[in-house]
Formats: sequence, structure tokens, C-alpha cells
Amino acid sequence: MMAEAIKAGEVKAGAAAVRKLQLKPHQVILRPLVTEKGMHRSTRYNQYSFEVSTLATKEDVQGAIHELFDVRVLKVRIQNRKGKPRRFRYRFGRTGNWKKAIVTLHQDDRIEFF
Repeated sequence: MMAEAIKAGEVKAGAAAVRKLQLKPHQVILRPLVTEKGMHRSTRYNQYSFEVSTLATKEDVQGAIHELFDVRVLKVRIQNRKGKPRRFRYRFGRTGNWKKAIVTLHQDDRIEFF
């Protein structure tokens, strides 16, 4: 099993962990986060926020943004957001955990949401 993974190039240099599932760009980026704070960041710092798959890494997000929007990505910051407690009728529950990516673009590039 491990020899097959090495032949397939799925093991990183000397690492024992096998690489995870490859995600397509439309599976990495779930939706843009259009908020007041996000609009301020986009106009002032050229940063955009997205909800991304919980399996995605910084490299996955950078490649997906480049491929989907044809822009140059300088930096990606990722936050794991915890779900909030909510009431559903007479019971208590929680919203799901999710992952947020803040992407900084080259000063000449823009993403138009509207």
C-alpha cells in the first residue's frame, strides 16, 4: 500500500502521511463573504473573503482563486470558525463549523462581485 502511494507521488518528501483528496476549484471556494467589513477590506487593502471547504489548504485556495478569477494572489490567511449555539423550536443545537479565507491580491487585480 505504501509503495503504491510512493509510486503515485502522493507522499511528501519523507513524510509518512498520504496526501488528502484533490479538490477542484469550484469545490474549494464555496461562496464569497460580502459584508461591510469585507467591502472595506476590498476597497482599502485589496483583500477578499471567501467561505472555503474545511478540507482546503492555503495552496488549494490560492490555486482556486487564480483559476476561477484569473488574478494574482499574494497572500492567503485562513481561519477556522466555530459554530454558534442556536435554538431550533424547543431544542438547542449548533450551527456547523466552517473555514474562512482572506485573500490578498496584487494591487493591479480586482474581483468584481456586483
